[in-house]
Amino acid sequence: MKCNVPKAASRLLVVLCGLLLDASSVAQTVRPLISELGNPAKGRVEYVNDSLTPLNVVLEARSFSVSETGEISYRALDPDIHLKLSTTSFRIQPQQTYYVFYEASSPKTPSWFVIYAAFSGFPFRTAQGMNVRLELPHTVYLLPKQSVDKSEIRMDRAELRPAENKVLLEVENTGDNFGRILQTQLAYSKKKQDAPGFPIFPHSKRIMEVPLDEKPEGENVPVNAVLQFEKFKVEQKLTRGDEAEPVASTVSTPAAIAKNSGADSNP
Repeated sequence: MKCNVPKAASRLLVVLCGLLLDASSVAQTVRPLISELGNPAKGRVEYVNDSLTPLNVVLEARSFSVSETGEISYRALDPDIHLKLSTTSFRIQPQQTYYVFYEASSPKTPSWFVIYAAFSGFPFRTAQGMNVRLELPHTVYLLPKQSVDKSEIRMDRAELRPAENKVLLEVENTGDNFGRILQTQLAYSKKKQDAPGFPIFPHSKRIMEVPLDEKPEGENVPVNAVLQFEKFKVEQKLTRGDEAEPVASTVSTPAAIAKNSGADSNP
């Protein structure tokens, strides 16, 4: 997802500084992280402060776009998204929970946005003397009753790249509806490797790199890629780089050993 680099870097710095300076006091939680709702929608977010320090929280809603490689680009909330929050700032006492309610609607469906919660008031500073601020997201999707159909999903590329020890997947959503891949799976001859799922937006592509757990050789070669949606799955045989032939694992059977040793010269 294309992130504003300075903002993304500063958020990471804040989190790292908080963990290094006082890991025991950084215990903030947002639940749920993602809500997939109808349109219009009513929702609730739970903000938890498990630390021993009262914290201030300021909410800010933003729209975002996701690039083909999964980078997020944030912007001001789109004017056609109507959002009403029960509050935009509050204070959470130690070991307490605070609930924020909201109503959201848009003339366009699907639509999506994120509500960022900026936590401040930590009893420590960065090495440069700056105050620490931690930002946590709650992402909202306003969706129609219809969901993406299997016929609208294409796996344009499923490549095994042995030299880079990874699999490259390119998935396209040709339809008007939002889709979510719950799990990515690489199938071997005798095992499977799981990878995270990801959202796929209407009329867009997503390129996903899956690092392999082990070097692909012998029987340890993935042959299929599987994308698991809520109601269906999409499968594609892997090809090796730019080759058109599907990948096949080498199975050490007695017949294969005899043939490789020259004991059987028949085609």
